[in-house]
This record gives sequence, structure tokens and C-alpha cells, in this order.
Amino acid sequence: MTDALVKSAMHHWAPRLVANGVVLTDFEEITGSLRSWNDWCGAWSARAGVHEQLGRQALAAGKNLSAGEHLQRAGVYYHFGKFLFVHDPAQMKTTHMKAVECRRLALPHLAPAGERVAIPFEGKTLYGILRKPAGATKSPNMKLPVMVMACGLDSCKEETDTYEQPFLARGIAILVFDGPEHRTPTARVPRRCSLRFHIWRHRRNAES
Repeated sequence: MTDALVKSAMHHWAPRLVANGVVLTDFEEITGSLRSWNDWCGAWSARAGVHEQLGRQALAAGKNLSAGEHLQRAGVYYHFGKFLFVHDPAQMKTTHMKAVECRRLALPHLAPAGERVAIPFEGKTLYGILRKPAGATKSPNMKLPVMVMACGLDSCKEETDTYEQPFLARGIAILVFDGPEHRTPTARVPRRCSLRFHIWRHRRNAES
């Protein structure tokens, strides 16, 4: 019998997971195999590993588009595997770093491509992803509007591809990042309003 936490997760998160890149068949197979919340992270990580392997194989074969798609999906699966898995911090952190690694590997092969960026903040570093619309790199002097996405609470930059695409398709660059005291371990500094200035300054750099 599936426990109450798994049932609650399936009920509340199914639309979000599928909308953000989880294949419906994978969602049904993974969640259908679970009996305990303790198995959640491991089950998602196992399926993420399948997509990661496919991505790495495609990368080695020079099939970059397929590689980007598989690795992007693997990153999303790893993210939702450690999603609120707070009772096991070690497993949560390990799985989070797998999500970061997979999306980092995917970024050059997405359409349009992206790059990982580092934003200095109070002696620490906030990490983000910068993507520019197709064709922007051919015109280095082009001024672009930039949509800044600050991930909060249970979200992170590894799951935002679905949100990025509508803006990129309309000629808007994307800067998405994990804010202070959020996700990436090196950014463990308190949240504060002064962050807005750092975002503005980085956005100006992205526009140039």
C-alpha cells in the first residue's frame, strides 16, 4: 500500500512535473512503483540515470540535439527526485548536484544554447543560467530585453526550460538563478532586498 506522503505528492505535483518535462509514462511508472516516501528520491534518480546515459551516449556519437534533450530531462528528473526530500540531506544534496551537472552538460546543445553564469554576492557566488534568443549571437551589438527569473522555495534553475522557451521564442533573453540561501550549497547567505541591485547589474552585463 502506498503511503500518504507519496499519494499527496502524486496528487499535488503531477501537473507541475509533467508540464516541466517529465514524460507522462515515466511519471506513471515511477510513482506506480513506490510504496514509501523513502523510495522517492532513489526511484526518480534511477530513471534520471537512464536519460543521463542516453544523453552521454548521444554526446559521444556527436548527436548533440538528442544529447541536449536527454540531459535536460535527466536534470529535471534528478531535481524532482530530491524535491523536498529534506529528511535525508545527504541524498538530497548528492541528487541536486547531479541535476546541476546534467543541465550544465545540456546547455550548449539546447535550442537556443545557454551558459552557466556566476554572480558574486557578499563574498559568495550565486549560480544561474543565461540564454539568448536564436540569432542573438550573430549580432554581438544587439540590445536585448532580459527576463530575470529568481527561483524560490522548492524551484530551481534546473527545471525552468519550459518557462524559458516562450520568452526566448519572442526574442527575450533569459537569466534564471538560484537566490541566496537556496539550492546550490555555495550560496548559503541570508535573503535580502539588496539582491535586486546585483540582479540589475548582471542584467546590464547580459544586455551588452
